[in-house]
Amino acid sequence: MLERVEHRLRDFLTAENEIWTAVDKRAPVPVEAVADLIDSGGKRLRPAFCVMGYLAAGGAPDAPGVVPAAAALEMLHACALIHDDVMDAAGQRRGAPTVHMKHSAEHRERGWQGEARRFGESVAILAGDLALIYSDRLMAEAPPALVPVWSELRAELIIGQYMDVASAAEFSVDPELSRWIALAKSGRYTIHRPLVVGATLAGATGLAAAFEEYGGAVGEAFQLRDDLLGAFGDPTETGKPAGLDFSQHKMTLLLGWAMQRDERVRDLVTTPGHDADELRGLLVATGVPDDVEKHIDELVRRGRAALDAAPMDQVWRDELGAMALRVAYRKT
Repeated sequence: MLERVEHRLRDFLTAENEIWTAVDKRAPVPVEAVADLIDSGGKRLRPAFCVMGYLAAGGAPDAPGVVPAAAALEMLHACALIHDDVMDAAGQRRGAPTVHMKHSAEHRERGWQGEARRFGESVAILAGDLALIYSDRLMAEAPPALVPVWSELRAELIIGQYMDVASAAEFSVDPELSRWIALAKSGRYTIHRPLVVGATLAGATGLAAAFEEYGGAVGEAFQLRDDLLGAFGDPTETGKPAGLDFSQHKMTLLLGWAMQRDERVRDLVTTPGHDADELRGLLVATGVPDDVEKHIDELVRRGRAALDAAPMDQVWRDELGAMALRVAYRKT
């Protein structure tokens, strides 16, 4: 079924490219930016959880509605990534230049008028907006029953992203707020909401409580792993620079806990041009990375336990349990 989702994404973007190429050679540039990101890979977690939620809830494998819904979730993710890279001033995504960096470079190379940075960011904002429009068009092919959860998912994602930006600017330590932001901008829209989308498509409501508990716990574990990879991961494996959260003053749970234990962490993070290796060493010295790992272990245990009494076949209980391990202990 995930292969059908890939075909739907590819066919959709190919058709859009053909439509806009006929208008003007420049017109498909935003379409190509979205297509390049989709084609660059990624874990496809949101479509996977949507399909698993659908099948676990008893959905028929050959029903048409789940494919466009799963494709819509991946298209929404493309929107979020493109915009997130602009907000974070990120240079790389999946081992390649981010959309705004690519088009800023093009502007400079061609000697165009205006500011290269503004041009690149403008292209990225428009490409992200286009991906959002495309996600709505794909979701419109699914049954109307999905409208409430789809609306809530998108609003939650955007508010969570704003709170992330605001907390970074304020730079105040609030671990509970950090947890909420992690869930809203990443955890819920990666795991919980896609599972609910799938179950809703299957016409099932009996899995709602289990999916909420599982999705909340595993979603938080997913984001905490992301925070650890952002701080300590190998850029050649993650496809993005290490220490980006530090330079953007992102108030992750990792950083918040460390700042509560050692004031030197705050001083170092807020020092322009700080030594990232020195900061990583200080974080390790606080013991916080180990505590985050233990918290991830507990979240995974809680998420998997939420499935024990859920009304689903054992095969899907096993599959979702394995997915919890995959997302929580990934290397990229």
